[in-house]
Amino acid sequence: MEAEVRNRPSFANIHVQLNPGDRIIAEADAMASMSSSISMSTKFNGGAVQAVVKRVFGSESLFVNEFTANSPGEMVITQPFPGDIECIELKGNTMFLQPGAFLACEPGVNLGLGWAGIASFVGKEGLFRLKVSGHGRVWFGAYGGIFIREIDSEYVVDTGHLVAYEPTIGIRMGMAGGIFSSFFGGEGLVTRVTGPGRIYMQSRSMDGLAAWTNSHLW
Repeated sequence: MEAEVRNRPSFANIHVQLNPGDRIIAEADAMASMSSSISMSTKFNGGAVQAVVKRVFGSESLFVNEFTANSPGEMVITQPFPGDIECIELKGNTMFLQPGAFLACEPGVNLGLGWAGIASFVGKEGLFRLKVSGHGRVWFGAYGGIFIREIDSEYVVDTGHLVAYEPTIGIRMGMAGGIFSSFFGGEGLVTRVTGPGRIYMQSRSMDGLAAWTNSHLW
């Protein structure tokens, strides 16, 4: 199976070419187009109970779709908002994805749910995070461009901009500065991440878009 991320960074999508027998798992409603030679089946996102937990606490879809090529074909996978898409390959390791970031993966990847903690909940990122592990490629999306940082000590990320990170990364919430600066300077709470490890961030945030939109509706 060959896959290429196209039209990045603003309107990225995944162009997949499948040979007979190839399979790919995608988030519900992520398929934009596909050849008629590709069949689709729907299943719970990690089992019935876990799927419900993911839906209620992790803002993930209740179902995922598995696409299988009966003969050579192609398909396009996309996300509901404009932005970039990143691909990582797991080799027995684990990554955490923020709610809503997952797009697709190869069959050797396990989709689980991990406890994110109270700090993540306070930062409006949810109590749980998606845990991807196993072997194979994983594609995840972001609102805006994606940029990567290797964290050695502590690094400050504005809430809503963290997309994915390695299990060695620690997360806690804090104020951007003093009380006056944090709240009257517009930054408020921030996410303080500690390494070592790698994090993926998005250049835009949905909360920022919502705030900007609301300010123009009055």
